[in-house]
Amino acid sequence: MHGKLATCLCALLLAMPTWAQSAGGAKPADAVRLQTVTVIGIQPGPGLWKVSKGGHVMWVLGTLAPLPKHMKWRSTQVEQAIAQSQELLEPPSAELKMYEGLFNKLALQPSTYSASRNPDGAHLQQILTPEMFARWQALKLQYIGDDSGIERRRPILVAMTLYDKALNVAALTDATDVTDTVMKLARKHDVKRTPVKYQLMVGASTDAAETLKQINQRDLGCLDQTMGIIEHDMAALTTRANAWATGDITTLRDLSPEGRYDGCLVSVANADFAQQLGLENLPERIEVTWLAAARSALARNTQTFAVLPMSQVLSPDGFVAKLKAEGYSVQSPEEQEL
Repeated sequence: MHGKLATCLCALLLAMPTWAQSAGGAKPADAVRLQTVTVIGIQPGPGLWKVSKGGHVMWVLGTLAPLPKHMKWRSTQVEQAIAQSQELLEPPSAELKMYEGLFNKLALQPSTYSASRNPDGAHLQQILTPEMFARWQALKLQYIGDDSGIERRRPILVAMTLYDKALNVAALTDATDVTDTVMKLARKHDVKRTPVKYQLMVGASTDAAETLKQINQRDLGCLDQTMGIIEHDMAALTTRANAWATGDITTLRDLSPEGRYDGCLVSVANADFAQQLGLENLPERIEVTWLAAARSALARNTQTFAVLPMSQVLSPDGFVAKLKAEGYSVQSPEEQEL
């Protein structure tokens, strides 16, 4: 029952940017950045953004996915900053809880509304347009091979499998250990860790069957977008990943670090069932939660360390920019060298 519930919400959660989930200075002489081949070995990663007011400082690390698969991230600056901090703000996230009534309704839905398979066991060829199906067949042959079972899975799950396979071929990975390393350093230096979670109770009066139907319908846009990225943007993903690894802030600025499921987010945010579940404006609510936690930490600590998605660090309307607009001093890695 829990497995079915978790997968039912998978389309919604994956549609959102990774809230989970760059040090500046000249690039080390031994850090090699290539355009279409991923860097390997020990790399320093990006520099830290400095947010301050009244003698209180917060150092911010921007994270990114995917990253080079065979890179080892090691940042002396990050460890020093964490060791001197009184608190670590964990990556912002959302915790969704479901009313028992809706949980039971979802669990009792007919198998027609399977969380992992298409309604009525439909084949992808039956639910995709001829053009989309042709693209899917070409990409499947290139990255997945002979797997007849995947043809009956929901498009969003197909998209996830296809994307992971394409990353592997490009020597990239979403399974990075950057955040885990930061958490380990906080434990090593006995730094308080503060989760930053927006808690949301969903579905008090939702029509469960209609919700599942709409989720299934929204899957198609996710597969379409993912195929487009694999067809056209893998080189850019590699360049961006290399830029993070080597601390090339200029290239990171030039290549907007948007999540691969942003198109899915727009689709979900505009869906009727998003309002029924209470999920509309969820990113904005997470933003409010993080900004409040950041202000509080900056006020009570001499030094704080925070982890944010790189998009929220670099974007002109991201979390860091919002703090700057409120009067906090913000310095990028390059500015700290001047």
